[in-house]
Amino acid sequence: MSNKSYGLSEAEHHYLLKTTVREHPLLTELREETMAMPMARMQIAPEQAQFMQLLVNMLGATQCIEVGVFTGYSTLATALALPAAGRITACDISEEYTAVARRYWEKAGVDYKVDLRLAPASETLGAMITSGERDYYDFAFIDADKENYALYYEQCLILLRPGGLIAIDNALWDGRVAEDTDDEETRAIQAVNTLVGEDDRVECSLVPIGDGLLLARKL
Repeated sequence: MSNKSYGLSEAEHHYLLKTTVREHPLLTELREETMAMPMARMQIAPEQAQFMQLLVNMLGATQCIEVGVFTGYSTLATALALPAAGRITACDISEEYTAVARRYWEKAGVDYKVDLRLAPASETLGAMITSGERDYYDFAFIDADKENYALYYEQCLILLRPGGLIAIDNALWDGRVAEDTDDEETRAIQAVNTLVGEDDRVECSLVPIGDGLLLARKL
């Protein structure tokens, strides 16, 4: 839940954006529109979006999952990185926010790549597993309700092919993961960080970009 990378000063963030971030004009437009909304902090940072595009390209990904769409900034970034045959199964429950997302996907001409499913993500992912889509997807991005992070991780791990990558957002949670707390969201993120860190089914790295991006590559 951060619009710039964790721990960067304003000057460092401005330098980063100016020198290395190549943001598509429609991504910029969507980011600026979203910044005016009450829940703007739910949007990922532009440098994180570009990093995820790089990961998608390095994976040669064609089949992606997104858990938590909001206004569609991360979905649009991924869709722009995918080849013409690429597809994203995008899970969300908000008609209001995804209506904004749909508008930008259409403007960018990538709406055909996005299969938006408005239902609880655990139900959508469970149905995908049941329908025989195990070991099929290349990349999954999880950025939704924190209490279900561990469940989404387990479901996405089943759906990913060996060598596929899961990216979990908010892994640093504005520093609160380092605290002893009773906050349920913080404890849920701490739990999934520990789960992934100890999981011998994956190799992992917690990257301090945005609000912390936990990467898990399925072995």
